[in-house]
Amino acid sequence: MSAQSSIPDPPRNPAARSGTGVPPGETPPGESSTGTGSGPYRPLSRGWGKGPLVLICLLAVIVASFFLAYAITLNM
Repeated sequence: MSAQSSIPDPPRNPAARSGTGVPPGETPPGESSTGTGSGPYRPLSRGWGKGPLVLICLLAVIVASFFLAYAITLNM
């Protein structure tokens, strides 16, 4: 029975031959070198439009008034 060695063969592995680990340029960098601003410039939006905001507030008032009317009718 022959056991294989876990030590790599130095002539075929340059990192094992130098003894310092992986030489520079042999592996890709850990992160991309491009920033988040690589696309075209778009100005920031101003947030919610007035139409949807008014509709949401109106819906909240209607729901609140329904529950208020329901509570009043239960107490009578």
